[in-house]
Order: sequence, then structure tokens, then C-alpha cells
Amino acid sequence: MHSKNIHYTKNAIEALDRVKRLLLINAVSGIKSANLIGSISAKGITNLAVFNSVFHLGSNPPLQAFILRPTGEVPRHTYENLLHNKQYTINHIHEGMIERAHYTSAKFDDSTSEFNACAFEEEYIEGFEAPFVAESNLKLGMEFKEAIPIKANKTIMVIGEIQHVLVSKEVFSAEDDIDLAAINEVGISGLNTYYGLHKLARFPYARANEVPNFTKKK
Repeated sequence: MHSKNIHYTKNAIEALDRVKRLLLINAVSGIKSANLIGSISAKGITNLAVFNSVFHLGSNPPLQAFILRPTGEVPRHTYENLLHNKQYTINHIHEGMIERAHYTSAKFDDSTSEFNACAFEEEYIEGFEAPFVAESNLKLGMEFKEAIPIKANKTIMVIGEIQHVLVSKEVFSAEDDIDLAAINEVGISGLNTYYGLHKLARFPYARANEVPNFTKKK
């Protein structure tokens, strides 16, 4: 093992202070996407919450999923709302939204809209009840499909199908790729550290007979 490594065993991880353990384990998976999930309650109160666990699940049908922490710990307004009307939105966070987006994670009561508390503008499209974040440059209108309990830690994987994609014109590159750097997208590491993105490279679709002749560095 390289001498500069710090080695945490399972026992050492479990012995860490709760906050230190949360920060470490949330960070070791690398930089994750930063999104605001928007929803609306049965009483018509809008809700907005920052999530770093949204991920692609499939393209046909177009599915996205996110992980919800155990529902027994604190009220999960997002989950309650999407179960109510089966609709929610996923809104990418850009650099101009970071601070306000972060504070949507505060534990507001269900009579308070994070849109109002954190100064975000609600945006709606015809025939879709859940609110989008007007300030976001890339946003998805989702239809709830299923919730899968994860026995290992009592979290829930929430799966939704994309019904609408609202995207800024600036997001498309000359090759028609989605260029997240062009709209100043950000990512999250740990619980509260945000990173900017920039494009490093673009490669063709990988085929076995076209792999370059790589050599290992000594």
C-alpha cells in the first residue's frame, strides 16, 4: 500500500463522529449531480429539496431514479407529494443557484414553500401539476413509476419516467451533445461542498477494434 494513504477500516469508520462519518462516506463516491426536486402537496403547497442522488436508469423508456433516506427519520415532503399526484420535477443546479439551492435542505414545516423561503421562481407547463424551477437551465418533468425499498439501510429508490425536458439552447454543443459546462452546471461532494464542471474531452463510441494501442506508465 502506498505510504501516503490513510487507511480506514470498517471499525474505524464506525467509530468516527457521526458528522465526520457522513462527510467521509458521502464524499468517497465522488462528485455527484446537483439537483432540486420540485413537488406540490395535496394542500397546494409547493416543495423544493436539494438531492445529490439522481441517476440515469434507462433510455427506453426514459427513466431516472433517486435515493430517499429512511422515511421514519424526519418528514419526507417530497415523497409524500409525489405519491399524492405522481408528478415531480428534477431541476439541474447551476453556479448562480448554489447558495439558495443548498438551503432548501433546511427542515421547513409542510406549510412553508422552499420556493418562497429560498427565493426561487415557480414555473409551470400546461397539463403538468408539479412546479419547475424557472432559474434552472435543464429541467425534467417526471411521472412517478415505483418505489423500491432497500433492505440494507432502509432507504428507498424512487423511479420516475421523463415526461418533459426543458432545456436552454446554450446546452447543445456543435456535435449536438449536452454540454453541461456551457450552462455552468455544478456537482456535489459530501453533504455541502459544491464543484464547478468543465469539459475535458470527447471521444467516439468505443468499439473493440478501434481501441488505441495504450501502454502502461512506468
